[in-house]
Amino acid sequence: MRPLRADARDNRERILTAAEDVFGRSPNASTDEVAKLAEVGIATVFRHFPTKVELLEAVLTQRLERLRDRALELADSDDAGPAFFGFFSQVVAESASKLAIAEALSASGTVAGDEAKAAGQGMREAFGALLDRAQQAGAVRRDAAFPEVYALLVGASRGATATGLESDARDRMLALLYDGLRAGAGS
Repeated sequence: MRPLRADARDNRERILTAAEDVFGRSPNASTDEVAKLAEVGIATVFRHFPTKVELLEAVLTQRLERLRDRALELADSDDAGPAFFGFFSQVVAESASKLAIAEALSASGTVAGDEAKAAGQGMREAFGALLDRAQQAGAVRRDAAFPEVYALLVGASRGATATGLESDARDRMLALLYDGLRAGAGS
């Protein structure tokens, strides 16, 4: 596959940014809305993403890759505890739009493709590295294994989204959860 021209690359990025915004607000949104927000014609959207499903997969993949990259960046932080808890909070705070995108993909009768699955696996691995560093630093209890902590991340994200928690209530929920994860909390 040939590299994209600069203008085509710019259009693709604008389309992905617009699609993340549009589908993150409403899983039932249309590609016409994406084209309008990206300030491109609908033909340009379909030239880059022949189907809405391909566009949704690309947006989900990009979102997961961004989270993976952020977790990897934070795993190198000198202050592993705040890095871990900050990332956890970020994922929960951004979960509504991510879940809306995943819901739109699911509503199309499609499961995530290989790229989105690989990006999701990469994000999980990066989160695991972040957790390991926080445990080594003594910020997170050592008996909190990855499967349980990842389930807490998913559960908090889905719960906050499903109940429409305001940011203050979400922060209090996370403070309670973090109290249970901190070293010395029942370990």
